[in-house]
Amino acid sequence: MAATPFAGDAPGPRYLPIAEHGLIGDLRSVALVGTNGTIDWYCCPSFDSPSVFAAILDAERGGRFELAAAVPARTKQFYFPDTNVLITRFFTEEGVGEVQDFMPVCCDSSLEVSRHRVIRRVVCVRGTVPFRALIAPRFNYGADPHTLSPVDDMLFFESPHRSLALTSTVTVEHDGRDAWADFKLTEGETAVFALDQLGEQVMPRGCAHREAEQEFNSTVAYWRRWLHQSRYRGRWREMVHRSALTLKLLTYAPTGAIIAAPTTSLPEQLGGERNWDYRYVWVRDAAFAVYALLRLGFSGEAAAFMKFLTTHISPGDGAASGPLQVMYGIDGRADLPERDLPHLEGHLGSAPVRVGNAAAGQLQLDIYGALIDSIYLYDKWAQPISSGQWDDVCQLVDWVCDHWDQPDEGVWETRGGRKTFLYSRLMCWVAIERAIRLATHRGLPADHRRWRQARDTIYRRIMDHGWSERRGAFVQYEHADVLDASVLMMPLAKFIAPTDPKWLSTLDALTEDLVSDSLVYRYDPQASPDGLRGDEGTFSICSFWYVEALVRAGRVDEARLAFEKMLTYANHLGLYAEEIGRTGEQQGNFPQAFTHLSLISAAFNLDRALG
Repeated sequence: MAATPFAGDAPGPRYLPIAEHGLIGDLRSVALVGTNGTIDWYCCPSFDSPSVFAAILDAERGGRFELAAAVPARTKQFYFPDTNVLITRFFTEEGVGEVQDFMPVCCDSSLEVSRHRVIRRVVCVRGTVPFRALIAPRFNYGADPHTLSPVDDMLFFESPHRSLALTSTVTVEHDGRDAWADFKLTEGETAVFALDQLGEQVMPRGCAHREAEQEFNSTVAYWRRWLHQSRYRGRWREMVHRSALTLKLLTYAPTGAIIAAPTTSLPEQLGGERNWDYRYVWVRDAAFAVYALLRLGFSGEAAAFMKFLTTHISPGDGAASGPLQVMYGIDGRADLPERDLPHLEGHLGSAPVRVGNAAAGQLQLDIYGALIDSIYLYDKWAQPISSGQWDDVCQLVDWVCDHWDQPDEGVWETRGGRKTFLYSRLMCWVAIERAIRLATHRGLPADHRRWRQARDTIYRRIMDHGWSERRGAFVQYEHADVLDASVLMMPLAKFIAPTDPKWLSTLDALTEDLVSDSLVYRYDPQASPDGLRGDEGTFSICSFWYVEALVRAGRVDEARLAFEKMLTYANHLGLYAEEIGRTGEQQGNFPQAFTHLSLISAAFNLDRALG
């Protein structure tokens, strides 16, 4: 039998850059598709399940699904307009072909929802193009063995905990472990590959040409119907809508959870140890995402997240440090133990590869402000919260009144010990202030005297102890001289007037110390050690916060230039990872909800300022 094609001897780099990927999904999981036509990240059946394909974390042991022109080709990748259907085009000397990648979105009541189908439809649009495919899954992050067996016209990949079925309209060979195909298409011809998860209620079935076309059309229609709800008509609409579509892909439909990112351990610095698992629900990130989606008119997603909070996260649950954890699983579980996977080398050799996240046990006081602000906005823009939800809010605010002055790990989840971070104080102020607003607006019962006293005490504490006369700026933590980009939220949260002299001085200091060509560093880890080795890139959410702070300060021309520059750092599809490196490369988990929600907010406010 012929040797497996592509295995280890394919031309080109072993790892595509993080930015050289697009994203498809079915609101339960996603797959990353490289510009070379390879799916090198896919977890099944949910975002936080063990991987089936993880070549992005280990080129040899991770597993992949390659599908590309079999001859030298130039490639281009784009989304079918207004959808999350991804097209990768191959331009060869003899013709042009494309791979249409998508995952059908099924309604919750359908048994098909358990299928988790990845469809790869190959089309020759001009001339003649030879293609080849390699399907090489590696189950459980490459740790579980598997067998491959043919049954009728299907191939079954079976491991101890997961089974997949592959169907194809072209002949596929195999060696009992991996499968491959070589085929040629002429203009107008198509080939279809479908990869299905199997379960007790899901029977394997083929995917003929007609069914693939129907699935393609229905998936396109789903995404266009969803996007049609957007009320945004301002500038940069394509980027805003791509960000909205990305946030929707990061939503777990069964519970309404919104994950921080769909990947784990993509490095914030090559060769560094800042590799984390982001496939969970950060209360902070999800609450900010609700704000961004509400801005655009997507109240259904906000309602689903509110239901997630009510069902899975209520005061009294979680860690002993307080009524809420920092993050939860997509099903609401609180236990997210962190462990290393030493058998995987990491992206470009950047180990460790981690699953789970120990930050779940940290104390991060800022999450209460993000959460209660999102509840306040939901009540204001979507529909009034229930009496039970108000009771939960009161319990949260009472807890904040008692605990706001504790040192914590802060918004950046430092592992160098707790400090009295200004941002944590700021968001505790937001939590109480928004609850007071909501109670006043709705005439809801509240301990107004206690809440106002705590709110005003926090304000004075920040103004007296968070300001550095020497730096002429608000600083990272009390009585320090270290700057931190998180203070950009001060005017955004309406804590301080955006033209207040103290704030304008802070904005100038941040620009001098932390801004590089519109890109903003979170902080300087050399000046403020965070318990981790190495440096990191600029943090993209901070760059969009900076744009918004400039807008509110009246420096609209500067804000527009900074925003336009930030758009040039997106990848070819308009997607952003967590950070951007010195030469413009994307770093960290990809794509990141935090970045895309802040893009939406910055665009919204900048467009409004421009008139």
